[in-house]
Amino acid sequence: MSGVLAVAPGLHIPRAELTVRASRAGGAGGQHVNTSSTRIELVWNVRDSAVLGASQRELLMARLAPRLDGEGCLRVVSSSRRSQLQNRDAAERRLAELVRRALAVPKRRVATRPSRAAVERRLAAKRRRAETKRRRGARGEE
Repeated sequence: MSGVLAVAPGLHIPRAELTVRASRAGGAGGQHVNTSSTRIELVWNVRDSAVLGASQRELLMARLAPRLDGEGCLRVVSSSRRSQLQNRDAAERRLAELVRRALAVPKRRVATRPSRAAVERRLAAKRRRAETKRRRGARGEE
C-alpha cells in the first residue's frame, strides 16, 4: 500500500487524512465473526482536506451532502469480507468511487431538432388519425 489513495487523475488522497476504525462485524461467519474485528469504517474529512481545491470542495460538499456528517466527514463502512485487509480495500475502493462520481462533470446536452421529413411524417400521421375520427362521427349524425 502506498501513502496515497488514487481517486482520479490529479486527485490523490493521502492515507494520513483517512481515519480507519475496525470493529466486530455482524452477520454470517460463525464463531469467527464473534472474535475478529473485521468490519472497517473509513472516514475522510472533506471540509478540512488539504488536497482539494475550493471548487472541488464545494462540489463534493454539495453532491455528497446527504452522506456527510456535521463536521463534513464522509463515512464508508465495509463488512462483507471475512478479512480486515479485504474490507479495508473494499472501503477504500468505495470511497474513491463515491468521490470520483461526485466530481464528474456531466456532458452538456446538445440541442437537436427533428428532421423536416420526421416532422412531415408526424403531421401526416396526425392528419390521418384526425380524418379517421372525423369520418367516425359523421356516420352517426345522418
